[in-house]
Amino acid sequence: MAIEVRPARSFPDVAAVLGPKRPDANVCWCLSYRLPTSRENRELVGPARGERVRELVGEEPPPGVLAYDGEEVVGWAAVHPRAGTSFARNRKIPLVDDLDVWSLWCIRVRPGHRGEGVAHHLVAGAVEFARAHGAPAVEAYPVDNQGRKVDLTMAYVGTRALFERAGFVKVADTESVLNGFPRVLVRRDLRPGR
Repeated sequence: MAIEVRPARSFPDVAAVLGPKRPDANVCWCLSYRLPTSRENRELVGPARGERVRELVGEEPPPGVLAYDGEEVVGWAAVHPRAGTSFARNRKIPLVDDLDVWSLWCIRVRPGHRGEGVAHHLVAGAVEFARAHGAPAVEAYPVDNQGRKVDLTMAYVGTRALFERAGFVKVADTESVLNGFPRVLVRRDLRPGR
C-alpha cells in the first residue's frame, strides 16, 4: 500500500470519510472543534453541516488533509490554526504560550483500512500541510491510554503513542477526559533549529 496524503480540496472525498449514510442525519462532519463558536456548531444541523464543510473545502487553507490509497480516499485528518477553532477558548485544554500553533484534532480511517498505518501517514501529512502554510508548531490533544483499548467512536483524537512516534512531545496535561482516559497536549515544534 502506497499512501499519499493531500490537502482536502475534494468535497466528495471528504464526504466519503466524514459524511453520514443518510443526508439528513445530524453528524459531526468534524465541525465540533473547527467552528470557532459553540453557538454556530449547535445551530448547524442535518444537511447544513455538510454544506458548511463544502464551504470550508473551498477556502484556503482547506480544513485538513485526506489519505489516498491510489485514487481511493481512506482517511482524514483535521488541522487548522488553533486561533480559528474552538480550542482557542477551550477551558479544559490549556493555551501553553502565545505561539500561533495549529491544532490537529481528528483522525479518521475508513473501515477496511484500519490497522494498516494510515493514521501515521495522516499525522505526518497534517504536519507537513501545516508546515507548508507557515505553522511554527502543531498541537494535538490525544488520549493517554497507556496501551489500553480506546473505543472506536472516541479514537478520533488519537493516542499519545501515535503522536510521540511522529515526533510530538507532551507539553501539558489537560482537564479533558475522553472514554475514561485523560487527554494530554502534545506538540511538534516546526521552527528551524528546534
